Amino acid sequence: MRSSFVRVLLIGAAGRMGKAISGLANEDPKIDVIARCDLGDPIEPAMRNCDVAIDFSHVDATTEICRAASQDHKPLVIGTTGHSTEQRSTIEKAAQSLPIVFASNFSIGVNVLFWLTHKAVEQLGGNFDVAIVETHHKMKKDAPSGTAKTLAELLKATRKTASEIPIESIRKGDVVGEHTVIFNGPGERLELTHRASSREIFARGALCAAEWIISQPPGLYSMKDVLGL
Repeated sequence: MRSSFVRVLLIGAAGRMGKAISGLANEDPKIDVIARCDLGDPIEPAMRNCDVAIDFSHVDATTEICRAASQDHKPLVIGTTGHSTEQRSTIEKAAQSLPIVFASNFSIGVNVLFWLTHKAVEQLGGNFDVAIVETHHKMKKDAPSGTAKTLAELLKATRKTASEIPIESIRKGDVVGEHTVIFNGPGERLELTHRASSREIFARGALCAAEWIISQPPGLYSMKDVLGL
């Protein structure tokens, strides 16, 4: 019988998101972070003893993380962004035998933004030009952000077009994250904006995903699945 708490392996524990997740987990009686790994730390021993692994490390670690999780049949929550096509394929292949939540953003508000963006395109039709503006702290390495890429993919799919969606990426100060979808039409402009003021919103979503994924069958899931949107 599994214990009443969820045993978590936190990969990327020394990073901004890792620290935020650790802080929230320490306050949650249902979560036990049994191991913390960072660059250079062996993953296999810790993977063997956890119920689920949460990854907010670096895309270069993706192959090793998926290999270790597949070897021990452990669910994954992947929040690292900036994956190449090959690295995404590695995740998709692992999801054939493991349940994996793979999301560019774990905020509940951002996932509602995804839903609202889809609905806005349905209502506005093709008479509106669309663009995305995203702003993050100056230490963020990938641009555009994973969330902006997800929004662009969503816009293209809903508009049924292969045309690229313009994305402006701004890196300044200590901005946690801001994303705006802009719809410009004849005589009017609609903007949908989400602003994150704390990394706790992402950490809370990641822990929610970790609790949810351990009871799911193999497959590749998003936060939309976790939240039931």
